[in-house]
Amino acid sequence: MNPEVIFIDLSLAHPDALETVRRVHRSAPEVPLIVLADGKDKDCAAQSLSHGALDYLLKGFIDTRTLERVLRAALAHNTLEGLADLLRDSLTGLYIRDGFLTLGTRAMETAKRRESTLVLLCMRIDNLAALRAGESQFAALAVDAAEPSAPVLCQRLEKRIAMFNHDRGAWGPLELRMSARFWSPKEAIPFSEFLESVEAKLPLPALVSAEKTASREKISAAERR
Repeated sequence: MNPEVIFIDLSLAHPDALETVRRVHRSAPEVPLIVLADGKDKDCAAQSLSHGALDYLLKGFIDTRTLERVLRAALAHNTLEGLADLLRDSLTGLYIRDGFLTLGTRAMETAKRRESTLVLLCMRIDNLAALRAGESQFAALAVDAAEPSAPVLCQRLEKRIAMFNHDRGAWGPLELRMSARFWSPKEAIPFSEFLESVEAKLPLPALVSAEKTASREKISAAERR
């Protein structure tokens, strides 16, 4: 069974309504989650938006227009997810750049509405072409992540890569470069610019760095003459 929309009645979500919303969202993050609440629970319903709910409806105030608005938003959510699924790499199943930009833009819009935060991690495997064909640059987006999460994510990935490299044997190690950045709704930038700013901070491959250093040395030598 694949539901298109999930409704949760906060009056039945005991003992912790927000924890229930969080757990349901984590169990099916791709399905729009709508909260139903009594008027006295309006504040809790509003808080549920920062725990995974797409929207909320107050009992006694659900007219046709309001219900249509909420369901239309849920349909748009499902349509966007479906379109993004078409933008996956056939080999790895990961989103290609256009797919990642599509989902990232939506995640940023949602974060602005919920006053949430994001952490973007970009990675490049410099010697991937020598190991197999395919894209060498990857990205991961963490939602509702605190600012200290950026260096923590890098450290965890570095440890995993070190363990992976230790067991690679004759195939040789992966040469990984990383860059991460925190974002909050205070920054008025589009997601594409956010992504480009993190990519721009990726350390250059050793070969490129050496070439640039040699080029600068040649320029300096020419100037001395």
